[in-house]
Amino acid sequence: MFSGIVEAMGVVSKIKREGGNIHFTIKTPLAKKLKIDQSMAHDGVCLTVVKVKKKKQEYVVTAIDETLNKTCLREWKEGYEVNLERSMKSDGRFDGHIVQGHVDQTATCTKVEEFDGSWKYWFEYDVNANNFTVNKGSICVNGVSLTVVDSEPGLFSVAIIPFTYDVTNFHNFKKGTIINIEFDVLGKYIQKIMELYLPKDGEK
Repeated sequence: MFSGIVEAMGVVSKIKREGGNIHFTIKTPLAKKLKIDQSMAHDGVCLTVVKVKKKKQEYVVTAIDETLNKTCLREWKEGYEVNLERSMKSDGRFDGHIVQGHVDQTATCTKVEEFDGSWKYWFEYDVNANNFTVNKGSICVNGVSLTVVDSEPGLFSVAIIPFTYDVTNFHNFKKGTIINIEFDVLGKYIQKIMELYLPKDGEK
């Protein structure tokens, strides 16, 4: 489990295809603290560390077809900056919200508005996946825990402060950028319960 508080950024230094899988080599000073079998969130996607090269400050993770088809990892190129977070410690502060590292779907950045010292980003997603946001609710964008500002079916916005802009890959977002979104897990459970136990239209 993660909190959506990005620890560091890494850079994709190598991409190797093997059958339907892709092995990503990530370069970051954080590699010195990692070990094999450890879970890491990469733009909000939970992946397992399969190799560590501490002297080179690099480690390797593998993404399978299911992950590539549902996330923006399929868009990664060498040199891409990725948001990184290690799994949450049970004795640590819970600064973000519950993030599972299980991306629900991708979204596309439709607009970036710059204000006096902050930015507002708009994202559009496919409503047919039956996911939703709520005003002032939690949302995870590329592994970053954020609060929804505007909420409409298939569309939401978030506001970014300078610190978040600098320490995450939000500074690379522009119109057309594809990102990962994980919706609030509490909202998903409530939605499922309502679907199972509340009467549908026309039923008593």
